[in-house]
This record gives sequence, C-alpha cells and structure tokens, in this order.
Amino acid sequence: MAALGIAIGGSNWFSALALGVTLLKCLLIPTYHSTDFEVHRNWLAITHSLPISQWYYEATSEWTLDYPPFFAWFEYALSHVAKYFDQEMLNVRNLNYSSSRTLLFQRFSVIFTDALFVYAVHECCKCIDGKKAGKELTEKPKFILSVLLLWNFGLLIVDHIHFQYNGFLSGLMLLSIARFFQKRHMEGAFLFAVLLHFKHIYLYVAPAYGVYLLRSYCFTANKPDGSIRWNSFSFVRLISLGLIVFLVSALSLGPFLALNQLPQVFSRLFPFKRGLCHAYWAPNFWALYSALDKVLSVIGPRGFLRCLILCALSSFMFGWHVHEKAILLAVLPMSLLSVGKAVDASIFLILTTTGHYSLFPLLFTAPELPIKIVLMLLFTTYSISSLKTLFRKEKPLFNWMETFYLLGLGPLEVFCEFVFPFTSWNLKYPFIPLLLTSVYCAVGITYAWLKLYVSVLTDPPVGKTKKQ
Repeated sequence: MAALGIAIGGSNWFSALALGVTLLKCLLIPTYHSTDFEVHRNWLAITHSLPISQWYYEATSEWTLDYPPFFAWFEYALSHVAKYFDQEMLNVRNLNYSSSRTLLFQRFSVIFTDALFVYAVHECCKCIDGKKAGKELTEKPKFILSVLLLWNFGLLIVDHIHFQYNGFLSGLMLLSIARFFQKRHMEGAFLFAVLLHFKHIYLYVAPAYGVYLLRSYCFTANKPDGSIRWNSFSFVRLISLGLIVFLVSALSLGPFLALNQLPQVFSRLFPFKRGLCHAYWAPNFWALYSALDKVLSVIGPRGFLRCLILCALSSFMFGWHVHEKAILLAVLPMSLLSVGKAVDASIFLILTTTGHYSLFPLLFTAPELPIKIVLMLLFTTYSISSLKTLFRKEKPLFNWMETFYLLGLGPLEVFCEFVFPFTSWNLKYPFIPLLLTSVYCAVGITYAWLKLYVSVLTDPPVGKTKKQ
C-alpha cells in the first residue's frame, strides 16, 4: 500500500483512517462471498487463457463476460498476478472453483485496488470548504467526509463481503469530480470517459457530465447574472473534449472493431433480449431531463454534483432490472454535499441510512448477521452525530416524521431476522421479509430523491446569489 503514503502526505489522521479501514477489510476476508466471486474468477480465467477474439464469445460458464473492454483488461492484468497464487483458478473449465489461495488473491485484489479510492477521497477532501471547521479535529468537515467515504458501510459489505470492485470504480468517479472542483476539466472528462469503459452503468450520470462540461468548459464567460454569454462558446474546447472521448473509445473498442466483433460486445453489454433496454433508455431520458432542468441555471462544480446525484437517483428509481447495489452511485457523491449545507446533510442521512439498510438482504447467512448490524449501527451513529455537531447552530437535521421513519428500521430488522423465521408463515411466504424491506426502503429513498429535487429547484442560481 505504498501508494497510500504518497496520497496522504503529512495528514497523519487521514493515514490512520485509511490504515484502520484496510485492517478491517483484512478481517473480513474469511466471510461469506456471493456468486460475484465466481463471476470474477471466471473472468480472470477467460482473459488469461483465451485469445481476445474469444473473450466475448466464451460461454462455458453462465457468468459470461459482460463488462466493457477496460474491465476485461483489468481482469487480464490481475490474472498475471493470480497465476502465482493458484494456477487452477485460471482454468475456464474449473467452474465454481475455490481454494484458500484463490480466496486470498481475490480478496486482496479488491483491497489493493482500493488504493485508488483512498487517493480519490484525499483529493475530494482538498475541495471542501473549511469555513465550518471546529476546534477539534473530529469536527472538521474534511475529517467527517473522510470517515463517511473511507468507512462507508455500503462499500464495505458489497466489496469486502459480498465481493465486487466498486471501490476502485467509485475512485475513478470521485477523482473526476475532484478534478472539476479543481478546474481541471480535461482531466475530469478523461477520467469519466475511462470509467465508462470500465463499467457502463455510469452511463446513467453521463448527461450530467455532458451538460456540465458544455456549460462550464465550452462556454468560457458568463453574464453578471450568471447566465450564459452565448458568443463565448469555444469550438476548440468542444473538439478537444470530443477528441478525448474518441481516443478513449478507440483504445477500448478498437481491437474488437478490428476483429469485427463490436455487435457481439454490445450484445453482452446491453442484453436487450432480457429487457434491459428500458434500463438504458427510460432512466437516461429521465436523467437527461433532470440534468438539463437545472444545470444550465446553476454554475459550478457543486451544481454539477447535485445534478449528478439526481441522475443517479432517477436512474435507480425508474430503471429496469436495477440492482440494489446501484444506490451507492448516489450515496458516495452525496457524501461530498453532506458536509456543506444542513439540508444536504439531512438528505444524505436519510438516503444513506435507508439505502444501506436495503443492502442487508445481500448478506443472508447467519455468521454475517452480527457483522452487518454492528457495522451499520457504528457508521449510522457516527454519520448522524458528526453531522449534527457540524450543523449544531442550525435547525435540527430531522423533523418528527423523518425521525419516526428512520427509527422504524429497528423494529423492521427485529421482525425480519428474529421474529418472522419462527412464524408459520416462514415456509409458506418466505419472501415477506424481502418484500417488507424493499417497500419500506423504497419510501425513504423516494422521499430523499424528492427532497433533493425540491432543494435543487428552489436553490437560487449562483449568479443571483452573488448579486444579492
């Protein structure tokens, strides 16, 4: 983890937070893992043992390669380290193969690649306004944000128990956001273009990126009231952005274009026969509306960040075949807003608490029950207490209705885990706990989405705020 030393510089507290969560991740190595563990083992085998021409055709396992080419090359790179742990994991025909060395390699691969996420969090912390900083270290917005991101409960259970690489991918997204705050628009655009070719679910937030870059980078000047100065449009900047997208896409898809395999690649990425076309049309249409609705009147990275979260939440709510893990696409960037304004902190706490609880069904084995309960209680308690302290001079973060709703998660968990299994309904209606969890959490997430939407629509444009 030498990269962490470079990323953290002289911030000893940041180093301690990063090291602490890394040790926790190591302790989670022996825990339950989902079928995603076998999915990624199979992709290691495919990319290592087969020529590139067969990567998107191989179907020995039901877990076929269905991520964009950059992720396939990512697996290819990992496979050349994996061979020193256990060569057998790289055999395509070794379906559901697992060994202690395979487990160690795959778990450590997630932990190691999280170094990018740690660096991205460090960069995001540089972008936080320190005006609200208290005397104590634990009251400083940068410290609170670091804990909210590095120790995020959702990432811990999804990546380091359930098993995925969301930390690495989220690191790319957060780093691109940080670059926008730092006025390094070309770098931010490049990072997001790369991210799209790692995992295409990030198409959901592409409208926010596109409109923001058009508004804040291609238009080089504004009127005193903050509106666009139309004659300031730069075709050179537009072409440079287009060139970035083209070059990244060419690097990713070029080999498959040369092999005349682009239709096959796209058929894996967008399996329309399963109806997923709705997930890439209806959500993105709504997300485009959400972005266009406000971005053109809100200038600056914070306005972009709000619209990115709206895109992610709109896609999560109105998508087709949406995975519960996709809520992290909104939760993580919302963390950045939570330390800036009380209203955003309130939305963050409702969204995060509800979204994180909705992930509980992913860990359904008995040994993980106390782990997920304790970790979520610790993270939620810290989130609420730290943000309440940060905004203690403002009105309470929750009204009575929001407090009542969040407290209701406790009885719901008791019923689902400790009462229902001993009722006569358990055998006849085993889906009831999942149904109750999904419906209850849907109410909270919908409420957070509406509250965020209202706050965006009622927030005055930056130009008008400055004028006042």
